[in-house]
Amino acid sequence: MDSIDEEIMRCVVRNARSTYAEIGEAAGLSAPAAKRRLDRLVATGAVRGFTALIDTQTMGWRTEAFVEVYCKGNPTPGALGESLGEIPEVIEACTVSGSADAMVHMLARDITHLEQAIQRVREAPVIDRTKSVIVLSRLIDRPRL
Repeated sequence: MDSIDEEIMRCVVRNARSTYAEIGEAAGLSAPAAKRRLDRLVATGAVRGFTALIDTQTMGWRTEAFVEVYCKGNPTPGALGESLGEIPEVIEACTVSGSADAMVHMLARDITHLEQAIQRVREAPVIDRTKSVIVLSRLIDRPRL
């Protein structure tokens, strides 16, 4: 990976719908060369996919929480991910070091909706218990590169 590849990735992170001409302009390439480079980044797994970023505020999902998850036994990360992936309010989940097994970022309409979603997390067969904190305000919210 070189600086041209990095510029291509910055461009598609800013706007996944960028045209090859726009990507090429940002990276100093022709549109066909930008397409070849981007195709290679996808083929090697450096770019895993393209997505739309939804403004959850417009959906009315304004209540956020971070939930520590404690598992029963020792489930694999794959099994834990499968269980959590079935819950649409889970927008991000990671295994972590420390006493918790995983940290889950959740989003819901309101406290009642959040409570119902956390209950669904707790009902997953691999989950023993949870510990939640609710987000009061976002201080920094940067897109990832």
